[in-house]
Amino acid sequence: MSISNALVNALTGLNAVSRAADVVSSNVANAMTEGYGKREIELTSQQVGRTGSGVSVVGVNRYYDPVTTGERRYADAEVALEDTRVEFYETYAEAMGQVDEEDSIAGRITGLETALIEAASRPDSEARLATVLDAAQDLARQINDASDVITDTRMAADKEIGQTVDFLNSALQRVVDLNVAIQKQITQGYDANALMDQRQTLVDQISAIIPVNEIQKDNGMIALYTNGGAFLVDSKAATLEFTATPTISADMTIGNGALSGLTINGISVSTDTEKGAIAGGKLAGLFEVRDELAPQAQVELDAFARNLIERFQSTDADATLTTGAAGLFTDGGAVFDTADEEGLAGRISVNALVDPDHGGELWKLRDGLGALAEGDQGDATILKSLTEALQNSRVASSGGLTGIERSALGFASDIYSLAETRQLNAEADLSYASARQESLEEIELANGVDTDYEMQRLLVIEQTYAANAKVIETIQTLMDQLMGI
Repeated sequence: MSISNALVNALTGLNAVSRAADVVSSNVANAMTEGYGKREIELTSQQVGRTGSGVSVVGVNRYYDPVTTGERRYADAEVALEDTRVEFYETYAEAMGQVDEEDSIAGRITGLETALIEAASRPDSEARLATVLDAAQDLARQINDASDVITDTRMAADKEIGQTVDFLNSALQRVVDLNVAIQKQITQGYDANALMDQRQTLVDQISAIIPVNEIQKDNGMIALYTNGGAFLVDSKAATLEFTATPTISADMTIGNGALSGLTINGISVSTDTEKGAIAGGKLAGLFEVRDELAPQAQVELDAFARNLIERFQSTDADATLTTGAAGLFTDGGAVFDTADEEGLAGRISVNALVDPDHGGELWKLRDGLGALAEGDQGDATILKSLTEALQNSRVASSGGLTGIERSALGFASDIYSLAETRQLNAEADLSYASARQESLEEIELANGVDTDYEMQRLLVIEQTYAANAKVIETIQTLMDQLMGI
């Protein structure tokens, strides 16, 4: 080997070692960086004619496991979906209140029952009649508040859908822009790995909202499509459209056109969490809350409000009531109409005839709403009838809890029990999804940067650098000796 060849070998070795040290330092520095792909330097020997001419850096490869990453993304989407469900059920169960809490719907029923029994023991006591009125108003108000929570939850979900769609449109376009930038970097011979890291982080965010499959294309570009077959990114980004509705009432649904659905490139798509074009993930979960879970809760609460009104809107509860007259509880001050049950829980109120603040008389709780004049102050007949109306078992006329006779307290308890059961089931599903997500994340990390291994490589790089430097130093010494002859 000639001195010149030896010098070329050593110089190319130093260059390769310098690049290798840069790769190792990048790996160690980004060991905890989300979306970072482990780097590996690729080297090859150089040859000029038949003579070896050192080492050449082919490039820096980015490690990427599409199978594990794809599975982890599906797990991210599942966690986001289940978390959305759990959040709704927690909110609804809290609005209903636990059965043993005084300020729950069940607790308010118990309070009304107690007030009626105490008033029946002293029907001449105006204070006890006032307590009955307060207890009835508290119950109606608690039902109103629970209904408001459901409505607010639907509006919040609708608003978040709009914000999420805006983010998706922006994110999908950024993926396209990164695709172009990566393609340009690769075709020009530059390192595009940092851009790929950015794109992977962005796709991770998109996949938690809508689960996506990633397809590798030429020159580092990718395409994204959903499990339902909708393309989100190919040569260009898809356009998602959704119109938020500022105010939502119980009767407004996507079916009757009062609420907006989702379109992709102008085509309406199903938002079903299991089989729709965007199945799984947070966006489908938000649609489920707005269009299924919250309306279902509203139906159950409306059925309870109807049951409560009908208990007191009969001559069995109040013999003084005339045909078509409202009882102790009303539909916003009017007689309940069976054709107008949607949103009833938000309108239920105490009859103004017994409310002094609205021109009513407390004694009508004792003598009957249809009484024209105050009767015997010691007569507790109607107060006892009202108590029995609350306690008697009665079959619900609507909702999903029909077919079984229940007291008012039993009805409220069953609704809360359903909400709590659904919450527990959702929490169990979330726990399973989270465990699977953590497992896949651990696999990803195991295939990622190993700092111990990188530090071992750094020691080898240090030794290699010293060896190449020693060769150059030796060549310098030889050249000095030759020049001195």
